[in-house]
This record gives sequence, structure tokens and C-alpha cells, in this order.
Amino acid sequence: MLVVETVVRIRREHASGKAIKAIARDLRLSRKVVRKAIRAPEGAFDYRRTVQPLPRLGPFQERLDTLLTENEARHRRDRLRMTRIHDLLCREGFEGSYDAVRRYAQRWREARRKDAGDGAPAFIPLMFKPGEAYQFDWSHEDVEIAGKPMRVKVAHMRLCASRAVYVRAYPRETQEMVFDAHARGFAFFGGVPLRGIYDNMKTAVTAVFAGKERVFNRRFLVMADHYMVEPTACSPAAGWEKGQVENQVQTIRGRFFQCRAAPHAGGQAKCSGPQGGARPAGGARCRAPRSGHAFAVVGRRAAAGFHCTGIGQPTAGNTRRRADCAARQRSRTGCG
Repeated sequence: MLVVETVVRIRREHASGKAIKAIARDLRLSRKVVRKAIRAPEGAFDYRRTVQPLPRLGPFQERLDTLLTENEARHRRDRLRMTRIHDLLCREGFEGSYDAVRRYAQRWREARRKDAGDGAPAFIPLMFKPGEAYQFDWSHEDVEIAGKPMRVKVAHMRLCASRAVYVRAYPRETQEMVFDAHARGFAFFGGVPLRGIYDNMKTAVTAVFAGKERVFNRRFLVMADHYMVEPTACSPAAGWEKGQVENQVQTIRGRFFQCRAAPHAGGQAKCSGPQGGARPAGGARCRAPRSGHAFAVVGRRAAAGFHCTGIGQPTAGNTRRRADCAARQRSRTGCG
């Protein structure tokens, strides 16, 4: 059997115009094998036997099926081992090996255990039509607003086909914030997709059942009905089902919320922010949101802009302790 590297090389050389005879001569293969590699639908192919011959087990196949069925019906502790079943067949004239019985019993169990749909290939759709679907998720980010460190909740929306991004920060994750994020996001995109992909957040899903069955929040369904959107919830702990927005969370965090050190003249790090006011702790320089990005901070202190607190920012439970830590860091670096 050919390895994948050889198959890929055969297909690549044939696509470049090289003759099958020349490929067979260079790789020391038969022309039949080369043609098989070229005609294969994928880069890897292998041989699979369609009919399994049973030269010794064939006359005893019906008897073995009966023994296996009776053994399966017994209590777990009373079931016979395969060695015992092989011994019973040998007493009746079977001359085959134990491995032949064991392999047949394994195939027999797999065939009985297979339900409708088992073994069929399952896929998560990664190709979307324009306007077919969008993905929605929340993230928690540490920022500094009006000189005070705080944690904001960032709503992320992403169109699955065009990969268009909309991001907006809120002080909380309440249902009003969810509705506002959808209204502003659809206005920014200039339209509404047909389907929305969510995780099982409390503001959207009331109860989670087996499979994809969900009981959605009544007010959330009213919002979905207003926009004529079909909500779809992912499986629990299955972030790959909305991998685009999950990856977007990491990208936005690295571009807007994680400070990057930028040494300034004089050996000290220059502290700056989008408003030129409060600075991040530790002397790291924050990158302000660039024009053209759909980013906003919503809250009572939104007019002050946002400032990153840095990767090393303390995350104590109460706000006063965090503010004191930030003030001490600024005094040590001479910033502010």
C-alpha cells in the first residue's frame, strides 16, 4: 500500500503533465498502481475487502450466531468468554483458530450495536451562504475607565460568510444589553441573517435538553421573531460549533484589550491611551481602537474612553484594592 506522500507526489507530477509511464519508471511502481493513485478521489487510498471469506468458520456460522445471541442475553456475570465459545465449537467439529472466532464475534457485536445514523459521517458546516447565519458570544475584558479599573462585558457578532465583525462593550450581560447589541449589530451590517448561532447563555436559553432541543427565553424569542431570525444553540461545552466568534474573541482581546510594551526615549515606557488621560498600570502602552473598527464602550463613563489595564494588572475582588495597586504601579514608573 502506498503512503500518502507517494500518492500526493504521483498526482502532482501527473497534473504537471508528466506521463504515467515516466512516473512509474521514476518511482519504481507499476502503471496500474499509478493510474489507481491518479483516479483516487482523495490523496490517500487503501484496499478494503468487500466480502470476507470464511473457509473454516462458514459451516459453523449459524451455530456461532446462536451461541453469541444466547450469550448476549445472559446476565453480565454469567456470560461466556470467547475462549469458552471457541471450545464449544471445537467439540462440535470446528477446526479453525480462536482468532477467527474472536474476529467474527467482534464484527457481530459492532453490527448489532450500530443504530440508525451510527457510523455515518457527521460534519459541522464551515461554508455558509451570504446572509445565512451569524455567531454571537460574550467575553469579559479588564479596562480602565475614568481612571478606575473595571471589567466590561464585550458582545461579539460575526457574519459567517463574509467574516464581518461587530464588537461592543457593555457594563453587564443583561437581556437589554443583548437586545441592544443585536439592534446595533444589524444596523452596522445593513441587514439581518436568517439564522443566529449562540451558546447556552441564560439570557437566551431557559432549559437545555438532549441533543439540540432547547427551551428559549420568551423575550429572546420575541426579539428573534421581530428580526425573523432562527436561533440555534450549540451543544454544551462545544465551542467549536461557533469557532469563528470564539477565534474573534481572542483576536479582539489581543488587538484592543492587551497592552503592549513600547519603550520610550529615556529608558521609560510611554503610557498613552485613546483619550490621552488615565494610563495603564505597569508602564505598558495601550493601543487605541483604530478608525473603521466597530468598537464602542457603553456605560455611564463611556465619554472618558477606555484604557487597558495590562496583562499584569491585579484582579482583586474589590475595586478599591485594584485601584490602589494601579496607583502604586503608576507612581513607581513615573507615569501619571
